[in-house]
Amino acid sequence: MSRTAAFFRLVGAARVLARHDALVPAEFRDQIPWSARFGAGLLRLTTFGRAKGGSAGERFTRALGELGPSYVKLGQFLATRPDIVGKQLATDLTALQDRMPAFPLAEAKAAVAAELGRPADELFESFSEPVAAASIAQVHRARIRGEATEAAVKVLRPEIETRFRRDLEAFYLAARLAERHVPSSRRLRPVAFVDTLAASVREEMDLRLEASAAAELAERTKDDAGFRVPRIQWELTAKRVLTSEWVEAMPLRDPAALKAAGHDPARLATAVIQHFLTQALRDGFFHADMHQGNLFVDAHGDLVAVDFGIMGRLDPVMRRFMADVLYGFLQRDYHAIAEAHFAVGIVAPDRSVDAFAQALRAVGERVFGRPASEISMAKLLQQLFEITDMFGMEMQPQLVWL
Repeated sequence: MSRTAAFFRLVGAARVLARHDALVPAEFRDQIPWSARFGAGLLRLTTFGRAKGGSAGERFTRALGELGPSYVKLGQFLATRPDIVGKQLATDLTALQDRMPAFPLAEAKAAVAAELGRPADELFESFSEPVAAASIAQVHRARIRGEATEAAVKVLRPEIETRFRRDLEAFYLAARLAERHVPSSRRLRPVAFVDTLAASVREEMDLRLEASAAAELAERTKDDAGFRVPRIQWELTAKRVLTSEWVEAMPLRDPAALKAAGHDPARLATAVIQHFLTQALRDGFFHADMHQGNLFVDAHGDLVAVDFGIMGRLDPVMRRFMADVLYGFLQRDYHAIAEAHFAVGIVAPDRSVDAFAQALRAVGERVFGRPASEISMAKLLQQLFEITDMFGMEMQPQLVWL
């Protein structure tokens, strides 16, 4: 796609955001340069209809949903970066998880036939309407013909590759414009941010890679009590179709429902953190999309993870770095944490180790030993963001998924 076409797609997206009052939200208008407010106002004049009520994050979420799968994926990605967008906006963006409209059952069956070489009705005794629809694919419940087992069949959205390719060009243009004209954005490395998103999307577009990731995670965690991965049905998996074991389990969306079923949400919360850190720090290979819609608990109380399109990897150096940082905070050894940052080059080398340790102490001592209910995550994240600016720290693409 040409730069001109990317520009017009970007303008079209900006108009939708402006109509939802999500381009320059009213809540933050006094913090935005007048030129940006003026441009947003002009765009608003070219749109029809008014934004519905709600917070800035809710309006932004609705706008991304209207813009389609590529922008929903961007919103899901931003939901993992409260350090960039703030905790409240990140929380609002989680509404985009598994909230996309489904495409027709007939199209899903046609994709199965095209990918697996036989009609869906020959391969499966039953094939349900979609039970979950996300930005890139949707899932159907099916029964494999000739077997007693049920399966989850994931099918890519029609024409999704073309749509993402076009929208990513617009994202790259926006990132390049930001780096060129907004000096304060360069430390966040917008182009590298889009690179990470693009690489993730490319992998998600090939469901054979997701199946492989699931199989690798299953192999690495096979001896980890309390955690399991659904078995892949390789003979019914192709580039645009993934078939795996159906899991009878409850999603971790509703703590009250979990309690009613006899599960302890506090125990499950501890288990989620322990399994995540085990995967990241022991193996350097972890599920990087562990939101409450992708985590289930079965009748035995075991965690079951699904959707392996976004996986993270850490090399041994970064695994040691993260372990040192976590251990340092637990020991309140802020100088050791600072030295770990300098050792891997995350902090600009011309800054003072002692000054950085002092800044870290200002973060750690504020929260150490206090219950989460007394900690303002918004203020904590703002303080961390100020520290990254003060010490010239750049975004690390390899740590984005962590």
